[in-house]
Amino acid sequence: MDLDILTPSSVAEAAALRAEHGEDAKVIAGGTALVLMLRNRLIAPRYLISLNTVEDSLRDIRYEPGSGLRIGALVPIARAERHPVVRERYPALAETYHKVANIRVRWAATVGGNCTEADYASDPPAVLIALGARVRAQGPRTAREIPLEEFFQDFYATALAPDEILTEVLVPEPPPDLRAHYLKFVTRSSEDRPCVGVAVAARRDAGGRFTDLRVVVGAVAGTPQRVPEAEALARGERPSPTLFQAIGDAYARAIDPIDDIRGSAWYRQRMIRVLVPRALAAVTDEVIKLQGA
Repeated sequence: MDLDILTPSSVAEAAALRAEHGEDAKVIAGGTALVLMLRNRLIAPRYLISLNTVEDSLRDIRYEPGSGLRIGALVPIARAERHPVVRERYPALAETYHKVANIRVRWAATVGGNCTEADYASDPPAVLIALGARVRAQGPRTAREIPLEEFFQDFYATALAPDEILTEVLVPEPPPDLRAHYLKFVTRSSEDRPCVGVAVAARRDAGGRFTDLRVVVGAVAGTPQRVPEAEALARGERPSPTLFQAIGDAYARAIDPIDDIRGSAWYRQRMIRVLVPRALAAVTDEVIKLQGA
């Protein structure tokens, strides 16, 4: 079967083409994942809807004080990691983008494509969720915003409707007291996808007590994992090895990890117990001896 490439001139037209062709069509931008799936005959669409011919707004990075960061879906990951505003205002996000694969992949892969692929073993989703990010989805006539915590629904599955195109990633203005960190653990090469990834975003008062905490564990299940009951253990408490280990233990108990070539479920569960406390120590600059360190 021949593969036709469709070249819409606008996002609305691309969304209409998605609605018209349904499962027979796939959207392509950077194509780092899609091309591999095509070559390995994992998918066989009739049409490819190219976003490379749509308006330039999808290639913009904009920052509005008090509002936050807007990254167009077609921005290469390497450009996002190097952008001065991202590095200054969102250093944990810039560092996470820097940890994706290698430089060749990062110049081809796009910020939006990384989200819509919904690869469970991807670095950015955990950090974006910890930072409270949303995505903007455009249909043929209307647009909506979706919190990333609700956007990822299962392995390679998202909340995008059949007639929607992801156009932007929106990251809110970070409070002055917010500290964030991403800890990536790999079991094979340094360029590999994570076996476990832990993102932490923490706020503390003048006395050093936690006022808010988000811990997101990626690459261990179909979607990035939060355990609000474990996060709540920190509220009103000062950083300590005992507190961090309690949170790590709670995450390890709550998450049912997967088995894959990067690690077994048994191994991942034990690494969650070790890595969550390490990420918490890093974000609070605590030099402490942790269980399993």
